[in-house]
Amino acid sequence: MKLWGGRFTKPTNELVDEYTASISFDQKLATYDILGSLAHVNMLASAGIIEADERDTIVDGLKKVDALIKSNKDVLTKENEDIHMNVEKLLIDEIGPVGGKLHTGRSRNDQIALDMRLYLRDQVVTLVELLTTLQTALLNQAKAHTDTILPGYTHLQRAQPVLFAHHLLSYVFMFQRDVERLMDSFKRINKSPLGAGALAGTSFPIDRHFVKDELNFYRITENSLDSVSDRDFVVEFLSDASLIMMHLSRFSEELVQWSSQEFNFIELDDAFCTGSSMMPQKKNPDVPELVRGKTGRVYGHLMGILTTLKGLPLAYNKDMQEDKEGMFDTAETLIGALSLFSPMVETMTVNKEVMYEAVAKDYSNATDLADYLVTKGLPFREAHAVVGEAVLSCIDNHKYLLDLTLAEFKQFSEVIEADIFEVLDPLAVVNARKAHGGTAKQSVEWQFGEAENYLSDTTIWLEKMAELLS
Repeated sequence: MKLWGGRFTKPTNELVDEYTASISFDQKLATYDILGSLAHVNMLASAGIIEADERDTIVDGLKKVDALIKSNKDVLTKENEDIHMNVEKLLIDEIGPVGGKLHTGRSRNDQIALDMRLYLRDQVVTLVELLTTLQTALLNQAKAHTDTILPGYTHLQRAQPVLFAHHLLSYVFMFQRDVERLMDSFKRINKSPLGAGALAGTSFPIDRHFVKDELNFYRITENSLDSVSDRDFVVEFLSDASLIMMHLSRFSEELVQWSSQEFNFIELDDAFCTGSSMMPQKKNPDVPELVRGKTGRVYGHLMGILTTLKGLPLAYNKDMQEDKEGMFDTAETLIGALSLFSPMVETMTVNKEVMYEAVAKDYSNATDLADYLVTKGLPFREAHAVVGEAVLSCIDNHKYLLDLTLAEFKQFSEVIEADIFEVLDPLAVVNARKAHGGTAKQSVEWQFGEAENYLSDTTIWLEKMAELLS
Protein backbone atom coordinates (compact mmCIF):
# COMPACT_ATOMS: atom_id res chain seq x y z
CA MET A 1 0.00 0.00 0.00
CA LYS A 2 1.30 3.44 -0.94
CA LEU A 3 1.59 5.97 1.88
CA TRP A 4 -1.12 7.92 0.03
CA GLY A 5 -3.15 4.84 -0.98
CA GLY A 6 -6.10 4.96 1.42
CA ARG A 7 -8.48 6.22 -1.26
CA PHE A 8 -7.46 3.58 -3.82
CA THR A 9 -8.90 0.07 -4.35
CA LYS A 10 -6.11 -1.50 -6.37
CA PRO A 11 -2.30 -1.20 -6.59
CA THR A 12 -0.65 1.05 -9.12
CA ASN A 13 0.12 -0.55 -12.46
CA GLU A 14 3.81 -1.48 -12.61
CA LEU A 15 4.26 0.54 -15.79
CA VAL A 16 2.82 3.59 -14.04
CA ASP A 17 5.32 3.06 -11.21
CA GLU A 18 8.12 2.93 -13.75
CA TYR A 19 6.90 5.93 -15.71
CA THR A 20 6.04 8.27 -12.85
CA ALA A 21 8.79 7.46 -10.34
CA SER A 22 11.46 10.13 -9.96
CA ILE A 23 13.70 8.42 -7.39
CA SER A 24 16.27 7.53 -10.07
CA PHE A 25 17.26 11.21 -10.22
CA ASP A 26 15.73 13.05 -7.26
CA GLN A 27 17.72 10.88 -4.89
CA LYS A 28 20.34 13.61 -5.37
CA LEU A 29 18.14 15.66 -3.04
CA ALA A 30 18.25 13.14 -0.17
CA THR A 31 20.49 15.25 2.07
CA TYR A 32 18.39 18.36 1.43
CA ASP A 33 15.13 16.50 1.96
CA ILE A 34 16.30 15.30 5.36
CA LEU A 35 17.67 18.73 6.23
CA GLY A 36 14.27 20.25 5.47
CA SER A 37 12.52 17.51 7.46
CA LEU A 38 14.69 18.17 10.51
CA ALA A 39 13.77 21.84 10.42
CA HIS A 40 10.10 20.98 9.91
CA VAL A 41 9.90 18.55 12.82
CA ASN A 42 11.64 21.01 15.13
CA MET A 43 9.04 23.58 14.12
CA LEU A 44 6.18 21.15 14.77
CA ALA A 45 7.42 20.61 18.31
CA SER A 46 8.05 24.31 18.88
CA ALA A 47 4.48 25.08 17.75
CA GLY A 48 3.05 22.39 20.05
CA ILE A 49 1.76 20.29 17.15
CA ILE A 50 3.79 17.25 18.26
CA GLU A 51 5.36 16.36 21.59
CA ALA A 52 9.01 16.97 22.37
CA ASP A 53 9.72 13.25 22.80
CA GLU A 54 8.10 12.56 19.42
CA ARG A 55 10.33 15.20 17.88
CA ASP A 56 13.41 13.60 19.45
CA THR A 57 12.44 10.17 18.15
CA ILE A 58 11.84 11.52 14.63
CA VAL A 59 15.09 13.53 14.63
CA ASP A 60 17.05 10.46 15.71
CA GLY A 61 15.30 8.39 13.06
CA LEU A 62 15.99 10.93 10.30
CA LYS A 63 19.68 10.91 11.14
CA LYS A 64 19.72 7.12 10.89
CA VAL A 65 17.88 7.26 7.55
CA ASP A 66 20.41 9.82 6.30
CA ALA A 67 23.29 7.53 7.22
CA LEU A 68 21.50 4.53 5.67
CA ILE A 69 20.93 6.28 2.34
CA LYS A 70 24.52 7.54 2.20
CA SER A 71 25.84 4.02 2.79
CA ASN A 72 23.40 2.17 0.52
CA LYS A 73 21.46 3.86 -2.27
CA ASP A 74 19.73 0.53 -2.98
CA VAL A 75 17.35 1.19 -0.06
CA LEU A 76 15.59 3.73 -2.29
CA THR A 77 12.90 2.11 -4.45
CA LYS A 78 10.72 3.17 -7.36
CA GLU A 79 7.68 1.74 -5.55
CA ASN A 80 8.00 4.67 -3.15
CA GLU A 81 8.14 7.01 -6.16
CA ASP A 82 10.30 9.91 -5.01
CA ILE A 83 12.84 10.95 -2.43
CA HIS A 84 10.17 12.32 -0.06
CA MET A 85 8.15 9.10 0.15
CA ASN A 86 11.28 6.97 0.31
CA VAL A 87 12.63 8.95 3.27
CA GLU A 88 9.29 8.83 5.05
CA LYS A 89 8.90 5.07 4.44
CA LEU A 90 12.42 4.38 5.72
CA LEU A 91 11.71 6.58 8.73
CA ILE A 92 8.53 4.71 9.62
CA ASP A 93 10.35 1.39 9.15
CA GLU A 94 13.03 2.69 11.54
CA ILE A 95 10.92 4.23 14.33
CA GLY A 96 7.38 3.00 13.78
CA PRO A 97 4.08 4.88 13.34
CA VAL A 98 5.33 8.05 15.03
CA GLY A 99 7.32 8.63 11.85
CA GLY A 100 4.03 9.32 10.12
CA LYS A 101 3.69 12.52 12.14
CA LEU A 102 6.59 14.10 10.25
CA HIS A 103 4.40 15.02 7.29
CA THR A 104 1.94 16.98 9.41
CA GLY A 105 1.30 20.42 7.94
CA ARG A 106 3.21 19.97 4.71
CA SER A 107 2.86 18.49 1.21
CA ARG A 108 5.31 17.02 -1.22
CA ASN A 109 4.56 20.12 -3.28
CA ASP A 110 6.13 22.58 -0.84
CA GLN A 111 8.69 19.96 0.18
CA ILE A 112 10.17 19.59 -3.31
CA ALA A 113 10.23 23.36 -3.78
CA LEU A 114 12.22 23.58 -0.55
CA ASP A 115 14.64 20.80 -1.52
CA MET A 116 15.38 22.37 -4.88
CA ARG A 117 16.06 25.76 -3.34
CA LEU A 118 18.41 24.21 -0.79
CA TYR A 119 20.20 22.35 -3.58
CA LEU A 120 20.48 25.33 -5.91
CA ARG A 121 21.83 27.76 -3.36
CA ASP A 122 24.73 25.35 -2.72
CA GLN A 123 25.36 25.03 -6.46
CA VAL A 124 25.33 28.81 -6.92
CA VAL A 125 27.99 29.26 -4.23
CA THR A 126 30.11 26.47 -5.74
CA LEU A 127 29.87 28.01 -9.22
CA VAL A 128 30.81 31.47 -7.94
CA GLU A 129 33.88 29.91 -6.30
CA LEU A 130 34.85 28.13 -9.52
CA LEU A 131 34.32 31.23 -11.65
CA THR A 132 36.49 33.22 -9.26
CA THR A 133 39.22 30.59 -9.58
CA LEU A 134 39.03 30.85 -13.36
CA GLN A 135 39.14 34.65 -13.23
CA THR A 136 42.24 34.42 -11.04
CA ALA A 137 43.92 32.04 -13.50
CA LEU A 138 43.16 34.42 -16.37
CA LEU A 139 44.39 37.39 -14.36
CA ASN A 140 47.67 35.63 -13.54
CA GLN A 141 48.26 34.76 -17.20
CA ALA A 142 47.42 38.33 -18.18
CA LYS A 143 49.91 39.77 -15.70
CA ALA A 144 52.59 37.52 -17.16
CA HIS A 145 51.92 38.91 -20.66
CA THR A 146 51.66 42.67 -20.40
CA ASP A 147 54.21 43.00 -23.23
CA THR A 148 52.85 40.22 -25.44
CA ILE A 149 51.07 41.47 -28.56
CA LEU A 150 48.71 39.48 -30.77
CA PRO A 151 46.37 40.37 -33.61
CA GLY A 152 42.90 41.46 -32.59
CA TYR A 153 40.16 40.31 -34.93
CA THR A 154 36.79 41.42 -36.22
CA HIS A 155 34.92 39.18 -38.70
CA LEU A 156 37.82 36.75 -38.00
CA GLN A 157 40.00 39.15 -40.03
CA ARG A 158 42.98 40.87 -38.48
CA ALA A 159 41.89 44.29 -37.30
CA GLN A 160 44.21 45.96 -34.75
CA PRO A 161 46.97 44.66 -32.49
CA VAL A 162 46.14 44.22 -28.80
CA LEU A 163 47.99 43.10 -25.73
CA PHE A 164 47.41 39.44 -24.93
CA ALA A 165 46.76 40.61 -21.37
CA HIS A 166 43.96 42.82 -22.70
CA HIS A 167 42.42 39.90 -24.56
CA LEU A 168 42.46 37.67 -21.47
CA LEU A 169 41.02 40.44 -19.32
CA SER A 170 38.00 40.59 -21.61
CA TYR A 171 37.10 37.12 -20.32
CA VAL A 172 37.75 38.16 -16.72
CA PHE A 173 35.08 40.85 -17.03
CA MET A 174 32.81 38.58 -19.04
CA PHE A 175 32.88 36.01 -16.24
CA GLN A 176 32.41 38.82 -13.71
CA ARG A 177 28.97 39.43 -15.16
CA ASP A 178 28.26 35.73 -14.66
CA VAL A 179 29.39 35.97 -11.05
CA GLU A 180 27.16 38.97 -10.43
CA ARG A 181 24.14 37.29 -12.03
CA LEU A 182 24.60 34.22 -9.84
CA MET A 183 25.05 36.29 -6.69
CA ASP A 184 21.95 38.31 -7.52
CA SER A 185 19.92 35.15 -8.17
CA PHE A 186 20.80 33.85 -4.71
CA LYS A 187 18.38 36.25 -3.01
CA ARG A 188 15.50 34.84 -5.09
CA ILE A 189 16.55 31.24 -4.51
CA ASN A 190 17.01 31.72 -0.77
CA LYS A 191 13.33 32.03 0.18
CA SER A 192 11.52 29.31 2.12
CA PRO A 193 8.35 27.82 0.55
CA LEU A 194 7.74 25.29 3.33
CA GLY A 195 4.33 25.81 4.88
CA ALA A 196 2.59 26.47 1.58
CA GLY A 197 1.18 22.96 1.71
CA ALA A 198 -0.24 21.47 -1.46
CA LEU A 199 -1.41 24.88 -2.69
CA ALA A 200 -3.49 26.70 -0.02
CA GLY A 201 -1.39 26.52 3.15
CA THR A 202 -2.35 24.43 6.17
CA SER A 203 -4.83 24.60 9.03
CA PHE A 204 -2.17 23.61 11.54
CA PRO A 205 -0.65 26.49 13.58
CA ILE A 206 2.76 26.20 11.92
CA ASP A 207 5.51 28.82 12.15
CA ARG A 208 7.03 29.36 8.72
CA HIS A 209 9.51 31.86 10.07
CA PHE A 210 10.89 29.22 12.44
CA VAL A 211 11.75 26.99 9.47
CA LYS A 212 13.16 29.97 7.56
CA ASP A 213 15.53 30.73 10.44
CA GLU A 214 16.47 27.07 10.96
CA LEU A 215 17.53 26.77 7.32
CA ASN A 216 19.08 30.25 7.01
CA PHE A 217 16.68 31.53 4.37
CA TYR A 218 16.38 35.27 3.90
CA ARG A 219 12.59 35.33 3.71
CA ILE A 220 9.52 33.15 3.31
CA THR A 221 7.65 33.00 0.02
CA GLU A 222 4.62 35.24 0.13
CA ASN A 223 1.83 33.30 -1.60
CA SER A 224 1.07 29.60 -1.18
CA LEU A 225 -0.11 29.08 -4.78
CA ASP A 226 2.98 30.77 -6.17
CA SER A 227 5.21 28.97 -3.67
CA VAL A 228 4.48 25.49 -5.01
CA SER A 229 4.14 26.40 -8.70
CA ASP A 230 7.13 28.74 -8.98
CA ARG A 231 10.13 27.44 -10.87
CA ASP A 232 11.39 30.85 -11.95
CA PHE A 233 14.45 30.30 -9.79
CA VAL A 234 15.27 27.16 -11.80
CA VAL A 235 14.72 28.98 -15.11
CA GLU A 236 16.94 31.81 -13.90
CA PHE A 237 19.65 29.38 -12.87
CA LEU A 238 19.53 27.64 -16.25
CA SER A 239 19.60 31.01 -18.00
CA ASP A 240 22.63 32.10 -15.98
CA ALA A 241 24.25 28.74 -16.67
CA SER A 242 23.59 29.10 -20.41
CA LEU A 243 25.37 32.45 -20.45
CA ILE A 244 28.34 30.98 -18.57
CA MET A 245 28.54 28.09 -21.03
CA MET A 246 28.26 30.52 -23.95
CA HIS A 247 31.22 32.47 -22.58
CA LEU A 248 33.22 29.28 -22.01
CA SER A 249 32.32 28.14 -25.52
CA ARG A 250 33.57 31.38 -27.10
CA PHE A 251 36.81 31.05 -25.17
CA SER A 252 37.00 27.38 -26.16
CA GLU A 253 36.71 28.32 -29.82
CA GLU A 254 39.68 30.66 -29.49
CA LEU A 255 41.76 28.10 -27.62
CA VAL A 256 41.06 25.54 -30.35
CA GLN A 257 42.06 28.04 -33.06
CA TRP A 258 45.10 29.37 -31.21
CA SER A 259 46.47 25.88 -30.57
CA SER A 260 46.23 24.86 -34.25
CA GLN A 261 49.35 24.79 -36.43
CA GLU A 262 47.83 27.56 -38.52
CA PHE A 263 47.86 29.93 -35.53
CA ASN A 264 50.35 28.33 -33.12
CA PHE A 265 49.72 31.14 -30.62
CA ILE A 266 49.46 28.81 -27.62
CA GLU A 267 50.04 25.21 -26.63
CA LEU A 268 47.75 23.50 -24.14
CA ASP A 269 49.41 21.29 -21.56
CA ASP A 270 49.49 17.59 -22.41
CA ALA A 271 47.38 16.87 -19.33
CA PHE A 272 44.42 18.62 -20.97
CA CYS A 273 44.71 17.11 -24.45
CA THR A 274 44.27 13.68 -26.01
CA GLY A 275 45.75 11.82 -28.95
CA SER A 276 44.46 10.01 -32.00
CA SER A 277 43.96 6.24 -32.13
CA MET A 278 45.22 6.29 -35.72
CA MET A 279 47.46 9.33 -36.21
CA PRO A 280 50.36 9.30 -33.73
CA GLN A 281 51.34 12.93 -34.30
CA LYS A 282 48.01 14.36 -33.16
CA LYS A 283 47.46 16.44 -30.01
CA ASN A 284 43.78 17.27 -29.81
CA PRO A 285 42.27 20.06 -27.66
CA ASP A 286 39.44 17.81 -26.47
CA VAL A 287 38.60 19.72 -23.29
CA PRO A 288 37.67 23.04 -24.96
CA GLU A 289 36.02 21.16 -27.82
CA LEU A 290 33.82 19.19 -25.43
CA VAL A 291 32.94 22.30 -23.42
CA ARG A 292 31.94 23.93 -26.70
CA GLY A 293 29.80 20.89 -27.48
CA LYS A 294 28.15 20.66 -24.07
CA THR A 295 26.97 24.26 -24.38
CA GLY A 296 24.10 23.09 -26.57
CA ARG A 297 23.16 20.55 -23.92
CA VAL A 298 22.74 23.30 -21.32
CA TYR A 299 20.76 25.47 -23.77
CA GLY A 300 18.48 22.47 -24.29
CA HIS A 301 17.74 22.22 -20.57
CA LEU A 302 16.78 25.91 -20.48
CA MET A 303 14.42 25.52 -23.44
CA GLY A 304 13.05 22.32 -21.91
CA ILE A 305 11.98 23.90 -18.62
CA LEU A 306 10.55 26.98 -20.36
CA THR A 307 8.48 24.73 -22.61
CA THR A 308 7.34 22.58 -19.68
CA LEU A 309 6.15 25.56 -17.68
CA LYS A 310 4.58 27.66 -20.42
CA GLY A 311 1.08 26.10 -20.35
CA LEU A 312 0.71 25.01 -16.73
CA PRO A 313 -2.24 26.26 -14.68
CA LEU A 314 -1.79 26.95 -10.98
CA ALA A 315 -0.71 25.28 -8.86
CA TYR A 316 1.40 22.08 -8.90
CA ASN A 317 1.20 19.70 -11.87
CA LYS A 318 3.01 16.42 -12.45
CA ASP A 319 4.68 18.02 -15.48
CA MET A 320 6.88 19.82 -12.98
CA GLN A 321 8.67 16.57 -12.23
CA GLU A 322 10.58 17.44 -15.41
CA ASP A 323 12.23 20.38 -13.61
CA LYS A 324 14.99 18.43 -11.91
CA GLU A 325 17.02 16.34 -14.35
CA GLY A 326 17.99 19.34 -16.46
CA MET A 327 18.85 21.33 -13.35
CA PHE A 328 21.06 18.54 -11.98
CA ASP A 329 22.77 17.94 -15.33
CA THR A 330 23.38 21.65 -15.89
CA ALA A 331 24.98 22.12 -12.47
CA GLU A 332 27.19 19.06 -12.97
CA THR A 333 28.12 20.07 -16.53
CA LEU A 334 29.11 23.56 -15.41
CA ILE A 335 31.08 22.36 -12.41
CA GLY A 336 32.97 19.90 -14.60
CA ALA A 337 33.78 22.51 -17.25
CA LEU A 338 34.92 25.19 -14.81
CA SER A 339 36.97 22.73 -12.76
CA LEU A 340 38.96 21.85 -15.89
CA PHE A 341 39.22 25.32 -17.38
CA SER A 342 41.16 26.96 -14.56
CA PRO A 343 44.15 24.56 -14.53
CA MET A 344 44.07 24.40 -18.34
CA VAL A 345 44.44 28.20 -18.51
CA GLU A 346 47.10 28.23 -15.79
CA THR A 347 49.29 25.69 -17.57
CA MET A 348 48.98 26.79 -21.22
CA THR A 349 52.15 27.95 -22.95
CA VAL A 350 51.98 31.27 -24.80
CA ASN A 351 54.07 31.57 -27.97
CA LYS A 352 54.89 35.27 -27.66
CA GLU A 353 57.22 35.43 -30.65
CA VAL A 354 54.70 33.78 -32.98
CA MET A 355 52.02 36.25 -31.90
CA TYR A 356 54.35 39.20 -32.52
CA GLU A 357 55.38 37.89 -35.92
CA ALA A 358 51.71 37.71 -36.89
CA VAL A 359 51.22 41.35 -35.94
CA ALA A 360 54.38 42.43 -37.75
CA LYS A 361 53.20 40.85 -40.98
CA ASP A 362 49.75 42.29 -41.47
CA TYR A 363 48.03 45.63 -42.00
CA SER A 364 46.56 46.01 -38.53
CA ASN A 365 48.47 49.29 -38.06
CA ALA A 366 46.59 50.89 -40.96
CA THR A 367 44.15 52.69 -38.68
CA ASP A 368 47.09 54.36 -36.95
CA LEU A 369 48.36 55.64 -40.28
CA ALA A 370 44.92 57.16 -40.88
CA ASP A 371 44.89 58.68 -37.37
CA TYR A 372 48.38 60.08 -38.04
CA LEU A 373 47.16 61.80 -41.19
CA VAL A 374 44.24 63.29 -39.25
CA THR A 375 46.71 64.82 -36.78
CA LYS A 376 48.38 66.39 -39.81
CA GLY A 377 45.15 68.11 -40.79
CA LEU A 378 43.44 65.68 -43.20
CA PRO A 379 39.74 64.93 -42.66
CA PHE A 380 39.34 61.33 -41.50
CA ARG A 381 37.45 60.20 -44.59
CA GLU A 382 40.20 61.58 -46.83
CA ALA A 383 42.83 59.94 -44.61
CA HIS A 384 40.90 56.67 -44.77
CA ALA A 385 41.00 56.75 -48.59
CA VAL A 386 44.72 57.55 -48.65
CA VAL A 387 45.56 54.63 -46.37
CA GLY A 388 43.32 52.31 -48.38
CA GLU A 389 45.35 53.15 -51.49
CA ALA A 390 48.61 52.60 -49.57
CA VAL A 391 47.46 49.19 -48.33
CA LEU A 392 46.33 48.16 -51.81
CA SER A 393 49.72 49.15 -53.20
CA CYS A 394 51.48 47.15 -50.50
CA ILE A 395 49.36 44.08 -51.25
CA ASP A 396 50.14 44.37 -54.96
CA ASN A 397 53.87 44.65 -54.19
CA HIS A 398 53.95 42.02 -51.42
CA LYS A 399 54.91 44.53 -48.76
CA TYR A 400 53.64 45.70 -45.39
CA LEU A 401 53.33 49.34 -44.32
CA LEU A 402 56.54 49.28 -42.29
CA ASP A 403 58.39 47.95 -45.36
CA LEU A 404 57.76 51.24 -47.20
CA THR A 405 60.44 53.91 -47.37
CA LEU A 406 59.64 57.50 -46.45
CA ALA A 407 59.73 58.39 -50.14
CA GLU A 408 57.15 55.67 -50.87
CA PHE A 409 54.94 56.97 -48.04
CA LYS A 410 55.11 60.46 -49.50
CA GLN A 411 53.74 59.15 -52.79
CA PHE A 412 50.43 58.76 -50.95
CA SER A 413 50.62 61.95 -48.87
CA GLU A 414 53.25 64.66 -48.62
CA VAL A 415 52.35 65.31 -44.93
CA ILE A 416 53.92 62.00 -43.85
CA GLU A 417 57.27 62.47 -42.10
CA ALA A 418 59.97 60.18 -40.67
CA ASP A 419 58.13 59.84 -37.35
CA ILE A 420 55.64 57.55 -39.08
CA PHE A 421 57.91 54.55 -38.49
CA GLU A 422 57.64 55.03 -34.73
CA VAL A 423 53.87 55.54 -34.97
CA LEU A 424 53.35 52.28 -36.88
CA ASP A 425 55.49 50.11 -34.60
CA PRO A 426 53.15 47.44 -33.12
CA LEU A 427 53.99 48.35 -29.51
CA ALA A 428 53.36 52.04 -30.24
CA VAL A 429 50.07 51.13 -31.93
CA VAL A 430 48.98 49.25 -28.82
CA ASN A 431 50.09 51.89 -26.35
CA ALA A 432 48.44 54.70 -28.28
CA ARG A 433 45.06 53.43 -27.04
CA LYS A 434 45.32 54.84 -23.51
CA ALA A 435 41.68 55.60 -22.73
CA HIS A 436 40.19 53.55 -19.89
CA GLY A 437 39.24 50.17 -21.30
CA GLY A 438 41.72 50.36 -24.17
CA THR A 439 44.58 48.01 -24.92
CA ALA A 440 47.48 50.31 -23.92
CA LYS A 441 49.62 48.98 -21.13
CA GLN A 442 48.63 51.74 -18.72
CA SER A 443 44.95 51.04 -19.41
CA VAL A 444 45.53 47.34 -18.87
CA GLU A 445 47.14 48.12 -15.53
CA TRP A 446 43.97 50.03 -14.59
CA GLN A 447 41.91 47.00 -15.63
CA PHE A 448 44.01 44.79 -13.37
CA GLY A 449 42.98 47.00 -10.45
CA GLU A 450 39.31 46.84 -11.41
CA ALA A 451 39.44 43.05 -11.75
CA GLU A 452 41.14 42.69 -8.36
CA ASN A 453 38.46 44.88 -6.76
CA TYR A 454 35.76 42.63 -8.19
CA LEU A 455 37.55 39.52 -6.94
CA SER A 456 37.88 41.08 -3.49
CA ASP A 457 34.14 41.83 -3.39
CA THR A 458 33.34 38.29 -4.46
CA THR A 459 35.61 36.87 -1.77
CA ILE A 460 33.71 38.85 0.86
CA TRP A 461 30.41 37.52 -0.52
CA LEU A 462 31.70 33.95 -0.45
CA GLU A 463 32.80 34.36 3.16
CA LYS A 464 29.30 35.55 4.06
CA MET A 465 27.79 32.57 2.23
CA ALA A 466 30.10 30.16 4.04
CA GLU A 467 28.89 31.58 7.34
CA LEU A 468 25.23 31.54 6.23
CA LEU A 469 25.26 27.95 4.99
CA SER A 470 27.49 26.45 7.68
